[in-house]
Amino acid sequence: MKLPSIFKPCNTILAKYLMRNVLILLAAVFIVIGLVVFGNQLVLVIKESLKQGVSVTDLFPLIGFKMIRDTPLILSLSLFLAIILAVSRLYKSSEAIVMNSLGLGDKHFMKFIQPIVLSIFLFVLFLTAVIVPWSKQQRALIMDQTESASKFSFIKEGEFQEFKNGDIVFYASKVSSGEDGNDQEMEEIFIYTLVGEESIITLAKQAQKYTDSISNSVYLRLKDGTRYHGFPGEENKKILKFGLYDLQIIDGKVEQSVTSSDIKTEGKNSMDLFYSDDLKEIAELQWRLSQPISILLLSALGILLGKASPRGGKNLGMLFGVVIFILYNNALLIAKSTLERGESLPVVGLWWVHLFMLLFIFAFYSYRHGKFAHYVDKIAEQFSIKDKTNVKQA
Repeated sequence: MKLPSIFKPCNTILAKYLMRNVLILLAAVFIVIGLVVFGNQLVLVIKESLKQGVSVTDLFPLIGFKMIRDTPLILSLSLFLAIILAVSRLYKSSEAIVMNSLGLGDKHFMKFIQPIVLSIFLFVLFLTAVIVPWSKQQRALIMDQTESASKFSFIKEGEFQEFKNGDIVFYASKVSSGEDGNDQEMEEIFIYTLVGEESIITLAKQAQKYTDSISNSVYLRLKDGTRYHGFPGEENKKILKFGLYDLQIIDGKVEQSVTSSDIKTEGKNSMDLFYSDDLKEIAELQWRLSQPISILLLSALGILLGKASPRGGKNLGMLFGVVIFILYNNALLIAKSTLERGESLPVVGLWWVHLFMLLFIFAFYSYRHGKFAHYVDKIAEQFSIKDKTNVKQA
């Protein structure tokens, strides 16, 4: 129904009124959900970091990267619930009833909130396509560096420790931090190393861990020690005494190449994924695009779920909204894993989930506006005409 021009100024006022309510509720819902999710992530990151020996300087960036990763999903859910609450409030206060009498329905409400929806759509698209992959890449680099370097950066005093799946057993009776707080100084060192089938035992009075600035390799500089090749009683045993001996514990070049090759698909550039034929990378690209697409679909559904009678059940639309949101995102995750395993075609990919949601919204809209009954009446009318025609012919 096209509104007369006399209602256009009122239209603008109502649009601003609805957008203001959506923005206020969006901020409130985002803060509540964000505090719960980010608080939980903060605890998990701190626990994981303490186990893996992440330094304090890397801890806060890791927390920030986790928050960036979860922001698109939280923002999508917050907008969806904010729209339901805003529209529901209009119906509960009978304001929407008055608007309906002026010819303003669900389609007009969808148009009113378009500036907010499109702005968040573009913002989430930027996050999922650029910022989130970058944050995952940075987090992977920090964790890889920590995993390799922390093994010898946090040597415990007076304890036998295994490294490289038991190929190296290390013991130091005394451990103290160096002048820069990073490199460590140790006393009374015992090192058992398994090289192929040969066992090497190294004893030293002192040791210092340091990092070569050029190669980025990590060494233990052993002082005043002895190396035993083979066990006592063996024919080929060798005993070597040394004043200084540098034992490489981490090869910087190897670690750098491994880190570069181990960057996950989730951290790759979106343009690289666009030209890729790998199923995992195609699934990742479709997942990145699916999150902003879901905002457009959920915003339309939120208008329909918010429509309620003043005497209707409270927050029933919210309950349905949360259930639909969970099912929608779980379906996307299932479709993503199915595509990664090669059990579906890239053309189908994650798009069937959005198509199903679009059909559901259309069906729900038709039900809300009584169009199903109209279609049923038309079909019944056609059948009745055919029956009358058959009776006349008989």
